[in-house]
Amino acid sequence: MITNPTRQRSLRGHKPTRPTPRLANTAEHQAVLAWRLTPRDKWIARMLWEHRVLTAHQITALAFPSVRSGRMRLRELYQAGVLDRFQPFVTVGTAPMHYVLAPAGAAVLAAEDGLDIKELGYRHDRAFGVAHSLRLAHTVGVNEWFTALVARARHPRPDEQIELTAWWSETRCARHFGDLIKPDGYGRWHQHDSQIEWFLEYDFGTEPLGKLAGKLTGYAHLAQATGITTPLLVWLPTSRREAAARRVLAQAWRDLDDRHTVPIATAAAELLNPEAAHPSPADEVWLPLTAGSSTSRCALATLPEVWPHLPAPVTPGDNGATGADSPHPLARPPSPMPPTTLATRPPPTTSRPERR
Repeated sequence: MITNPTRQRSLRGHKPTRPTPRLANTAEHQAVLAWRLTPRDKWIARMLWEHRVLTAHQITALAFPSVRSGRMRLRELYQAGVLDRFQPFVTVGTAPMHYVLAPAGAAVLAAEDGLDIKELGYRHDRAFGVAHSLRLAHTVGVNEWFTALVARARHPRPDEQIELTAWWSETRCARHFGDLIKPDGYGRWHQHDSQIEWFLEYDFGTEPLGKLAGKLTGYAHLAQATGITTPLLVWLPTSRREAAARRVLAQAWRDLDDRHTVPIATAAAELLNPEAAHPSPADEVWLPLTAGSSTSRCALATLPEVWPHLPAPVTPGDNGATGADSPHPLARPPSPMPPTTLATRPPPTTSRPERR
């Protein structure tokens, strides 16, 4: 710093944004929300409660026809106290706005479920705690992975029937299977007459590959305990990382007592076509981990053809359950696809803005 002093103009911060008035979370305001919130608004709130945090880009891709309409509605929901937002620091460029569930939104969800806020398990400080979590980038990355599938399903090709019918968060998976496995997510994809379900391991390139391979034992024990064979999809950042991971995974997979109970396929993010209209993990990027070496990459929907022993998907029980790490009931997950009724209403304006 002495030999290379910082110029004064480099110390200037960005011009502070004008404070946005927000409506106080009162009983009167919650009554107004009863007729101001659309099914899509409530669905967004449930998705944030399920998956903790979603960026503005992700919410727009999930539920809005355009970036402009999404940005406007998210601003209205923020002003109404249904959603909260923060913007992480990045060294280059500007990070997108990240959204979490706000107290008014949590009150609406709790009332719909016949619970109070404590029974729902919501705490504002915990909801905002993800902003400082060391796993923020990983959580956003997993949500981006599933968001790409939803965006792909929302824009099908002619005569194409596709849908993401299940999307479980890491938290929900941990509460259901945490004694054996802790995957980054669970999903189910429906395309024409084909269905496939899977557990997801989302690799950021920072975890030791030996630790990743060590998880296969837990998946084998889960298959043995439940009698359900569920494929494991491993998503990696680069082809080089994928090749290294496949060598380690193959060794651990061969050491399993019954390797057929843990079908594995890997893919790399850099294999996606950036020029495609909606690139997603549904594309032909998956390479199954099989005993033979002649298997080529295939699409997500065609993976069951590689594993002829794979039975029809069986969704794990999604009734309310209580996890070992939380006394609060685990409600049914929201549908990954947005509601068909997407009409919006103007933001509530009857409550008094609180001073900020």
